[in-house]
Amino acid sequence: MRMNNKTLTSKQSSFIDALVASHGSDQTDSTGGIWYSRQQLLETANSLGMKYPPAWIVQDQSRKTAERGTFYVPEAAGLLGLTAMSPQDMIEEAIDPAFHPATPAPRETAAVDMNSYALSMVSSSMVPSVMKDYVAWGHHKDIEKIIRSGINSNVYVTGLSGNGKTTMIEQVCAKLKREMFRVNITAQTDEDDLLGGFRLVNGETKFVYGPVVEAMQRGAVLLLDEVDLGLAPIMCLQPVLEGKGVFLKKTGEWITPAAGFVVLATANTKGEGSDDGMFMHTNIQNEAFLDRFAFTYDQAYASKAIEKKILIKKASKYGADDPGFIDNLVSWAEVTRKAFTEGAIEKVISTRRLEDAIKAFAMFGDRMKAVELVTARFDESTREAFTNLYTKVDADIEVEEDESPWTMDRESLRDAMDADMDIRFDVAYSDKDSFRAKYPRAKWDSEMKIWYMEPADLIDISVNTPESFRDLDRHNPRIVSRRSKHNG
Repeated sequence: MRMNNKTLTSKQSSFIDALVASHGSDQTDSTGGIWYSRQQLLETANSLGMKYPPAWIVQDQSRKTAERGTFYVPEAAGLLGLTAMSPQDMIEEAIDPAFHPATPAPRETAAVDMNSYALSMVSSSMVPSVMKDYVAWGHHKDIEKIIRSGINSNVYVTGLSGNGKTTMIEQVCAKLKREMFRVNITAQTDEDDLLGGFRLVNGETKFVYGPVVEAMQRGAVLLLDEVDLGLAPIMCLQPVLEGKGVFLKKTGEWITPAAGFVVLATANTKGEGSDDGMFMHTNIQNEAFLDRFAFTYDQAYASKAIEKKILIKKASKYGADDPGFIDNLVSWAEVTRKAFTEGAIEKVISTRRLEDAIKAFAMFGDRMKAVELVTARFDESTREAFTNLYTKVDADIEVEEDESPWTMDRESLRDAMDADMDIRFDVAYSDKDSFRAKYPRAKWDSEMKIWYMEPADLIDISVNTPESFRDLDRHNPRIVSRRSKHNG
């Protein structure tokens, strides 16, 4: 597309006429882009009775050149007898491998890739896209009020993985049409990544503002994602979190935040690390750093009703409508989370994993396969525990067990022992005191949620405590192979 002045309003055309008349243009770059400084734009605006340079130029991100404070104005080309490309044309040419083989393509995302940040800023829309299948829940309303208020307040959102913390913040910004700079914090994130540093731009070394500074200047939302992975270098954000601005040591500039600037952080912990190893590499954060977050929200997983609504929308999106499967998934997740809370299992099924199960079901049309696929990343014992728990909530899944009738004789017990069998009992965990009083060698299987004993232990009981042995039948003992498989 080539720019032409026919697309301009009369007021915009008058401004271009005055700009060219006052300043001409011997300022073109290698792409043919015609540019003017902010001062030239301001002078022209003042001559026309305007206090500020026109927003349709200086607030258009695609018009910003590599040189700070200058803007492309290709509309001037016609008056100067030149042929100039639009900002979009310049972007498209800039990413053409024939011109710049090493330049990465611009990213259509609000997330910031630190390695190509300066380049992606040229064309990326910093307002997140609206997700049509998003369900607002939890702290969504509070976060929306905080961002909408325009009051500089820092917010810390914590919670287990995959419960929608980041998505919630993104969708609030999408709804409010607010620019959002998402920075994924790692142990390697430093001041240069956050505030800015010298970069090689078009063969020249120039200082390029980092995402934090860009967000401050634009009055945007700054999202520090996975902030508890950061180390000491992120303490450079202290003055930013205080709302006072920040001094750039490398340029000698003092940057103050524009109206509307707000910092939100997400984390799996409250900055105290992860002793259980569930969130490896999270770090204990400086108390002074944490204290600068005015509000902390602890986000749990959604309720069954909300989670069901989320999955219904995802299923509709992927054409995988199966109300029964959705009901089973949310019930399954609830069971696993309860077991996790009680310490019976060490992992948990997240909302994100349920959404992945819907995707798998859309691809393969097999409930059990979908469950197996989304649990395959876990270690074998955890995976088996999860799949077994699912078979308990889905009545349509047939469970094959190598099970034989109980016989109370030592010969059968020896056969069971030789065949690597277990003896399982229908006894609730809450009855552990009375059950283990009689059968101290009984063990609780936290994965299968059952009490069991090895045949050798029962042989011993049959000899030493025959009364306890005879009492076993009321607990519905079963001889079950340890090699039992659950198939859907």
